[in-house]
Amino acid sequence: MGINSYPPSSVVQDYITAHEIERRSRLLPQNRVQTVFRYGAIAGSRIHTYASLERGMDEARQLIDDHERQGRSFPSGLVILAEELTGGKGRFQRYWHAPKGGIWMTMVFVNNLLPEISRLLPLAAGIACCETVRQFGVPAQVKWVNDVHVQGRKVAGILMETLYGNRSGEEYILIGAGLNVNNGDFPPELENLAGSMADLCGRRLDLGLVATDLLAKFCWNIGLLYLQEELQLAEPDIVLPEKEQFLLNRWCALSDSFGRRVMFGYDVQQNPQYEAEVLGLEEDGGLRLRHLEDNVVVTEYGGEIVYLD
Repeated sequence: MGINSYPPSSVVQDYITAHEIERRSRLLPQNRVQTVFRYGAIAGSRIHTYASLERGMDEARQLIDDHERQGRSFPSGLVILAEELTGGKGRFQRYWHAPKGGIWMTMVFVNNLLPEISRLLPLAAGIACCETVRQFGVPAQVKWVNDVHVQGRKVAGILMETLYGNRSGEEYILIGAGLNVNNGDFPPELENLAGSMADLCGRRLDLGLVATDLLAKFCWNIGLLYLQEELQLAEPDIVLPEKEQFLLNRWCALSDSFGRRVMFGYDVQQNPQYEAEVLGLEEDGGLRLRHLEDNVVVTEYGGEIVYLD
């Protein structure tokens, strides 16, 4: 696949009209579905494509710096897509294998959400990636906070970084998402940890179509954040009923973390902290855990978990 196979933003909107609105209307009234997609239309409204980059995050930072120096507003939702990353990194500077055949995306989100809503952005990103993987017949699930895997083999990963404009003071959230699509040859250290969509579904996939679906899923899930904010602002003293917790309910439906025995740590590979049982998810995205050693219940907002069972 060449860079021209990646979708222009108009193709994403056509795809939403042709496919996504009908899918989402099975769950919500169509007028509300239309509202969500209007809110989320910023995602991928501008798309920059590259044959190769060292890191998408670095390119995003450069674009932000250019806009800041020129005193221009940054187009929230701008997406960077690269055929390959030569210096890809995940959390805690871990190596991320990102050759041709996968989807390597960075989205710049200019954060204007309420703090309690923007805390759910990592969940929204995880849902979007998981929904896309499942759309192509791969039975993926989400491990807190947003690792997408199939029976322990990681298919998609997400990295989020935050920075502030040195002139505008804007808060920029960089969302890096990597999907193993047709790239099935992994280095030895990843052979038993990673999987590709093509291997898991038994056929090579159209990268342009997968990228289009992914951006459409981001439009929906980011739009849900704005819808939740709208509902909260309309009734600030009322806790949203469970049926209105659209994004949280979807994450819970896609996750296999609940009830699992896990090791928790902020960098769990290098510094595991304690063993626990996963009890549930708080409304603000925190993970509720019960320490196995003393039964103390805590809520964690950062870090990561590894399944032990």
